Amino acid sequence: MPRACCQPKGLARISASCRREYALEEEHSELSNVERRVRALETVMTQKGYIDPAALDVLIDTYQTKVGPRNGARVVARAWVDPAFRERLLRDATAAIAELGYSGRQGEHMIAVANAPGRHNVVVCTLCSCYPWPVLGLPPVWYKSAPYRSRVVRDPRGVLAEFGVTLPASTEIRVWDSTAEVRYLVIPERPTGTEGLSEDALAALVTRDSMIGTGLARAVGET
Repeated sequence: MPRACCQPKGLARISASCRREYALEEEHSELSNVERRVRALETVMTQKGYIDPAALDVLIDTYQTKVGPRNGARVVARAWVDPAFRERLLRDATAAIAELGYSGRQGEHMIAVANAPGRHNVVVCTLCSCYPWPVLGLPPVWYKSAPYRSRVVRDPRGVLAEFGVTLPASTEIRVWDSTAEVRYLVIPERPTGTEGLSEDALAALVTRDSMIGTGLARAVGET
């Protein structure tokens, strides 16, 4: 079973300098007119003291990594404990996800891909930033950035290593390209030693990045 590296150097690089680089490049080359106006408004409001950038960052991070991905985590946990649901999820992800009450814009056409021993899936949108909002919430900045979108296709193993994920050389890495027509949800491998956990406890082990493929599900006791 693949393992996650202990975070330090690789993950620090991707989460700090690389992600700032990704965001900077995106700001200058990938923003739409609406996004530029929003960014300009945010700058003016910050300069006038109407908003606190740090508080705004915390709010965005909450929706990116906690509130939104909880839906997807519940989908994954159900797939881990219910073989029939897992089969339906892999056959028709849109319908199976809707069984749990999650549907809507950006989630109309879903495909679930499952990690397994010897196979790891990772998702990207090479054209823009297509992302399954109903199950993962807001897309992280790095997912929308040009460097991630180009590099993960050319060098998925290297990019995963920067996120702290080290896979055996024999592991096949499949890169899935989201489009306006279809979006993907990765079902990470269930961590070992979780046989006695409840569905809610299992959902707590599922991270946003593990459902994109740039991370693994947490081990028991890992925070």
